[in-house]
Amino acid sequence: MTDESAALSDAVPGGPDFGRFVENLRELLDVVADTRPPAAVVTQVADQFTQLSAQLRQFAVPEAERVTGMRLDLDGRGQTMVPPVIWDERGGDRTVARVTFGRHYLTLGGAVHGGAIGLVFDEVLAMLANHGRPFARSLYLNVSYRALTRVEVGLRVEATVDRVEGRKLFLSGRLFDGETLCADAESLFIQLRPTGA
Repeated sequence: MTDESAALSDAVPGGPDFGRFVENLRELLDVVADTRPPAAVVTQVADQFTQLSAQLRQFAVPEAERVTGMRLDLDGRGQTMVPPVIWDERGGDRTVARVTFGRHYLTLGGAVHGGAIGLVFDEVLAMLANHGRPFARSLYLNVSYRALTRVEVGLRVEATVDRVEGRKLFLSGRLFDGETLCADAESLFIQLRPTGA
């Protein structure tokens, strides 16, 4: 490792390969969802998972120091739970993004699990609520399912800030497959008071 690459590894949390690390985990989850391995292979891979967990556990850190979900330079912030959200337009009152649900999110009949749709709305709406504003948390998120949402298809997510009342932010979102509205959401975020206020 050169001095320059060592410095980059130290300067960027998780190093330059963290994006690949997350992508490989997402791919593994998709593969697991699509396989029916024999019992002997399940046992072998389960043991390998145990070894990987032990290898990583020694680097556990407090929440404020973690890497997952904090890498704004990566699609989906390097978050491993939510499919990667790719931003096309980000502003104070509107955002547009793309998302593709992998096979890991499959329920039945080629459809995305409804809870995963809620995860994506929560991610997109939270990023919009916190764009250039004091930190806000969601108080509620109501998702309505309008049409089947397909796995492995590029989808569009649109979100808007509909109104602001003091510290309350009312937002809405829409998930499209082409021109088909798959789901929509409405949410309320509230900006937290500064500590000691």
